[in-house]
Amino acid sequence: MRKLFPDYLLITLKGIAMGAADVVPGVSGGTIAFISGIYQELIDSINKINFSVLKGVKQNGLKATWAAINGNFLLALLLGIAISILTFSKIITHLLESQPILVWSFFFGLVLASILFIWKEITKWSVKAILALLIGIVISYYITIARPAESPESYPYLFLSGFLAIIAMILPGVSGAFILLLMGSYQTVIGTINQFREGISNMNFEIIGQAMLKLMTFALGAIIGLKLFSKVLTWMFAHHKNTTLALLIGFMIGSLNKIWPWKEVLETRVNSHGETIPFIEKSILPHYFNGNPQILTAIIMLVCGFMLIFGLEKIANRLGKN
Repeated sequence: MRKLFPDYLLITLKGIAMGAADVVPGVSGGTIAFISGIYQELIDSINKINFSVLKGVKQNGLKATWAAINGNFLLALLLGIAISILTFSKIITHLLESQPILVWSFFFGLVLASILFIWKEITKWSVKAILALLIGIVISYYITIARPAESPESYPYLFLSGFLAIIAMILPGVSGAFILLLMGSYQTVIGTINQFREGISNMNFEIIGQAMLKLMTFALGAIIGLKLFSKVLTWMFAHHKNTTLALLIGFMIGSLNKIWPWKEVLETRVNSHGETIPFIEKSILPHYFNGNPQILTAIIMLVCGFMLIFGLEKIANRLGKN
C-alpha cells in the first residue's frame, strides 16, 4: 500500500520515540520499533541496501533505486531518531539526574507492557522457546550487573562502540545505551552530541568539526554493525520466529534489573566535568532506599508507561501498522 505524507509523519514520530528510548541506559529503541509495528519493515529495509542495488542507480535511475531500498521510510525514521537524540539527550540526562525514580518507574512500566505485548506474538511455546527465554534472561541480567569499563576516547574504540551498540539497539529488550555505558563510551557519545549541538548554537566550526569526526566514526561502526546483524535477525525471524521472540522476551525480563527505580549506590566515580556520579549500583526494595522513595508517584509513572504501550498498540492496529 502506497504511503502518504501523514504515514511518513507517523513514522517520524515513531523514530522520535525510538531515539528517546535509545538515549536511556536500560531501554531499547528496538522495543519501541516492535510495539509500534515497524520492526519487520525496518529490518527488511536495511537488508535491501546492498552494493548490487546501489550499483543499479545508473541503470535503473535514482528514483527506482530509492524506492527499492524503501528510502522514504528509512529517511522519515532516521529523521525522527536524529531529532530525538539531538533534542532529548540533554533533557533525559537532566531528568535522570533530577528525578531518577520517576523516570525509571515510567520506563519500567513501559518495558513490562512490552514484555506482555511480545509474549502475545508467540504462537506456540516449545522446549527450544523456553530454553531461549531462560538464556535471554540470564545473559541480559548478567549484562546489568557487569562492571562498566572506563575506556579511552580513541576513534577505533568509538567505532567498536557503535558496532556493538547498534546491534543492541535493534534488539527489543537490549539497551544500546547500556552497552555504551558498560564499554565506558556512554558519556563520550552523549557529551559529543551535546558538544555538537552547542557548537551549532554558537557557530563554533572547530567544535562542530571535532564533534562530527567522533560522531561519524561512531556512526560508521553502527552502520556496518546494523547491516551485518540485520541479516542474522531476518533469518532468525523467517526460520525460528517463536524461539527468537522468546529470546527477546528473555532479554527484556533480564533488563528489568537495570531499570528498577530504587537503587543503592555501591561505588561512585568522577566524570569528565568533575561531577561525582554513581558507578556501581544494586536494586533494592523501596523501604530500604536512602531518601524519599516517592512510591505513590512512582506507581503512577509506572502505570503511565504501561498504558503508553497499549495506546501505541491500539494506534498501530488502527492505522494498519503502517
